[in-house]
Amino acid sequence: MNNNDILRSLRYTFDISDSKMIQLFGLGGLEVTRTEISDWLKGEDNEAFKPIYDKDLAVFLNGLITDKRGKKDGEPLPNEKSLNNNIVLRKLKIALNLQDEDVVAILKLKGFEVSKHEISAFFRNPSQGKYMACKDQFLRNFLMGLQVKYRIVA
Repeated sequence: MNNNDILRSLRYTFDISDSKMIQLFGLGGLEVTRTEISDWLKGEDNEAFKPIYDKDLAVFLNGLITDKRGKKDGEPLPNEKSLNNNIVLRKLKIALNLQDEDVVAILKLKGFEVSKHEISAFFRNPSQGKYMACKDQFLRNFLMGLQVKYRIVA
């Protein structure tokens, strides 16, 4: 999945307004404009489309963590320079205060069966033998499960 897809999915899932998006980026330590956000959310076929880089998506995810969980005492969350699906999944798990069984239940909402042991492999240190890379299909199903669970339908 690309970063723009992740940002679009999260915006849709939590029905985040432009001003709230600006606030979330600010909580992560980056000032952005409404135009930048708009360009990141456009489809790739739109000429105004701009890719959102890993470092900027990391800022957004850290802002989401701060918004949902509150600001931690001491140092602010470090903004990674590069992301992978495992880091995105971990940040979403932290922001939403999810346990492994919650992740399993969210995936089940999309008909994606997985065990707690498989989930824990995504959150291990990459140097550990049981570490498993999170594939795009898994992250996509997780994001779609979040939509089923959290999307506010009028």
